[in-house]
Amino acid sequence: MKTSTEFALTRRQVLGFGLMLGGAAALNLVPGYQLVAAAQAAVPPAAQKIADHFSSVKSMSGEFVQFGPKGEQTGGKFFLERPGKIRFNYDGSSNFRVISDGKSVVILNKKLNTSDLYPLSKTPLKLLLDDRIDLSGGRVKAVKQEDDLTTIKLSDKSVFGNATITMMFDPKTYELRQWTITDAQGKDTTVMIFNVKEGGNFPADTFAIDYTANRELNTRTR
Repeated sequence: MKTSTEFALTRRQVLGFGLMLGGAAALNLVPGYQLVAAAQAAVPPAAQKIADHFSSVKSMSGEFVQFGPKGEQTGGKFFLERPGKIRFNYDGSSNFRVISDGKSVVILNKKLNTSDLYPLSKTPLKLLLDDRIDLSGGRVKAVKQEDDLTTIKLSDKSVFGNATITMMFDPKTYELRQWTITDAQGKDTTVMIFNVKEGGNFPADTFAIDYTANRELNTRTR
């Protein structure tokens, strides 16, 4: 897939995959959302149905387009296997890769010869990849139901600070359409997915992270 604009990805621009840790800035809720207080309201039935359906999808693949905080655009192909595993192969000369093996997330830029490693448990991406999408414990911050989209905003301040993930689903098929990561500074990165195929098996090395290579590379570049 060709994108209209190709740009050099940075750590901030891969926020679409939840790789920035939380900070002190307050988050802004999108107008029009139904706020859900953990101790005062149950999770809306529509949101629970969507979460249950999405949790039942154990693997999927397709294409994506990512929009950065300043409107930057790129794209590529993705592969997901629950729990915890995902891979994004970006188009472009940087040969960018983002891979989660269920424990860690690595950002690879072969052009710049960099490899940055993060714990999956400290990113909003964890909420997307859990074996079960957990809406309990006050994680649901807002729900918006429209004819063509159901939007669910999730956060877990104890895990990744003030970052949030907002997921948009088809209200009829419950299929995931896109998600937005809002970082602690209030900057958004949106990922839209399409040509999605649910199910399927992937080669064993699809989600493999070479920890030895990561350690050696970062030792040499210090």
